[in-house]
Amino acid sequence: MGLDKGRALRTISYNLHEGRATVELAALASAHEVDALCLQECDTRRLPETVGPLVLAGATQRNRLGLALYYRPERLHAHGHELRPLRRSMHDRFLSPAHERLLAVRFEDLHDDGALLTLASIHTAPLSATNAMRRHQITEALGAIRAAAHGSSALVVGDFNYPWFASSLTRRLSDQGFQVSHSDLPTYVRKRFRGHFDFAISEGMEIESVRTLEQAGSDHLPVLVQSRVRAFVPARLMDRDCAGG
Repeated sequence: MGLDKGRALRTISYNLHEGRATVELAALASAHEVDALCLQECDTRRLPETVGPLVLAGATQRNRLGLALYYRPERLHAHGHELRPLRRSMHDRFLSPAHERLLAVRFEDLHDDGALLTLASIHTAPLSATNAMRRHQITEALGAIRAAAHGSSALVVGDFNYPWFASSLTRRLSDQGFQVSHSDLPTYVRKRFRGHFDFAISEGMEIESVRTLEQAGSDHLPVLVQSRVRAFVPARLMDRDCAGG
């Protein structure tokens, strides 16, 4: 049975906790009729080429625990992927855990009149870094995606490690034409600590819902984003924020 051409694009973002939750992916993709999986903390040495009906678009190469993105070819046609390092935090400089923190793939949505969009998985620096460092990384990532998108829409999901003072980030990015969308429930629950670590940033997308799914093998919870491409006028590049501040 084919997919309903009128249904929203369904994207799950999931931090696999050093690969522990990899075994859950096929069930997640099936239960939620997922069109794309954007993953963090994958064991890139053991990634399967397919997860149910989804195929691997790309994965990081320079770090064992990295990023990966799977997509449904019945709905999306891939036009190549890009891996990017982001500004290095002290954690990165001393431990060298994650040289590539952004994976972006440009797609044609075959169920939405061939609309072009970029889907990206991101994993910013851990809480040992400052919010200012993560803002630099996020701004750098969004600027690179916008520059390469040539006016198409974009949806960036992942582990942003930004549970505190997120309203400030939302205001900054809104001023630059981006929408920040948090899910209905916290996405990280461990002992007595919880927060919205995982969320979505978009441009030229209508975000219908962002929902936290049930927790299983990871300390993060998967997040399901339902979205649609909409017509928009691209904002200018973020030269000021990329330059610093």
